[in-house]
Amino acid sequence: MSRLVKRGPPSTIPLLSILSAVVETVISLRSHGHKVVLVSSGAIGVGLRTMDIPQRPKSLSKKQALAAIGQGRLIALWDNLFGQFDQRTAQVLLTRGDISDRTRYLNAVNTLNELLSMGVVPIVNENDTISVSEIKFGDNDTLSAITSSMIHADYLFLLTDVDGLYTSNPRKDPSAKKLDVVISVAAIRAQVSTSTLGSSLGTGGMETKLIAAEIATGAGVTTVIASSKQPSVIVDIIDYYTALKSTSVPTSGTASPITPQKLNQVDLDEVAASLSWPRPPHTVFKPALIPMRDLKAWTSHTLYPAGSVIIDSGAHAVLSRRESGGRLLPAGVLGVRGSFASGQAVRILVHRRTEGVPVEVKEVAQMSYSNVAATTPCTPVLEPGSSVTASVTSLVPLSRSGSSASLSDDMISDSQTITDDEIPSIEKMDECENWDCEEVGRGLANYNSAQISRVRGLNSARIVQLIGYADTEYVVENITIRVSA
Repeated sequence: MSRLVKRGPPSTIPLLSILSAVVETVISLRSHGHKVVLVSSGAIGVGLRTMDIPQRPKSLSKKQALAAIGQGRLIALWDNLFGQFDQRTAQVLLTRGDISDRTRYLNAVNTLNELLSMGVVPIVNENDTISVSEIKFGDNDTLSAITSSMIHADYLFLLTDVDGLYTSNPRKDPSAKKLDVVISVAAIRAQVSTSTLGSSLGTGGMETKLIAAEIATGAGVTTVIASSKQPSVIVDIIDYYTALKSTSVPTSGTASPITPQKLNQVDLDEVAASLSWPRPPHTVFKPALIPMRDLKAWTSHTLYPAGSVIIDSGAHAVLSRRESGGRLLPAGVLGVRGSFASGQAVRILVHRRTEGVPVEVKEVAQMSYSNVAATTPCTPVLEPGSSVTASVTSLVPLSRSGSSASLSDDMISDSQTITDDEIPSIEKMDECENWDCEEVGRGLANYNSAQISRVRGLNSARIVQLIGYADTEYVVENITIRVSA
């Protein structure tokens, strides 16, 4: 049994014939034992038609009003079409704000899973009636990708007006070539043109589908771009890979169905070519060999960053390694942008001050951060005392109410080396606003922006002395670093 998320027809006024074909496809998939989530769009388009308005308005309040008018009619249309097959549906309206809170995110996940277990088809859409730019997903391609990540789907199908990903617009460029298989979205961006962005009524385009594919494949979801003109091709694509998998992997008795995560292990298209099997028109994006864990996926794709933490190239090199655990020490921090609280999502920006210098110098920057990381806070070393009791009583636990005077002798002597000149001044942080920085990832802040500014560039042993407590030695955790092609 596979879980599938279908991104419905493009964000225009929906055609009844296409919607009917989508419904028939979903019913066919369910009859084969698949669980399906449908991500729909078109509420504003339906509202436009209902109110006889020719163009999509620019005013946010008008778009929200049209969405309110169209949403009820759209879900009624879906429910009526599915009702012809006695298939129950459920409406799920989301905004990024709804799932930016971890508890509400998990509640949404539980609701979707419960609906699927009940045999219901969830119809997901963005709640455009209350969405504003800060909490919008931006387009339903992104929403469908995040939904597929939430329920750990096997497939994400993005239906559009072309039958796959092309190097350029096939309607304008006769030399455009379709890409059948994409292993790395980052690597393919230089080969394709995404200048055609959506319709007059929609917000999506091929660029948004690449973003969606990057999100979904990073979470281990096989992503497919196919034509919305013939939704039944989805059934053909699943049957195609299932048949190829059972042919390419010897089994005893009945062939087991395809596991989408294994698409990276076998070149199924080569198997198809050797067997002369016709390939349904589509582009497949292969899932990551090591999917992003749920918490990191939530941090990277569902939270709206409240600010930014700027790091140096040495810290970036260390964080790019899996063994780093996605945790940032204050030694690698150069500055912050914006104001944020502890627990909020932040962008991780790298200021490449070592660009254009010899590799040896870059290696020194990396070693410098690594050396500081090796001296992170731990249990203070006890000097031999007259008794075990004497040694134990010299320790006082670090707490929010603690001060440098309550530390062990070693920590006290260390605190005495701090001078006012060593404490980074928040006023001096204005210079980082003009730095040329690149976003390389996102994470969750363990301290607020003022506190991180105060301990930037220092050993994490100084945290408790400078801000009065030390919940953790890391200033940012659960960091997901984007790997360049």
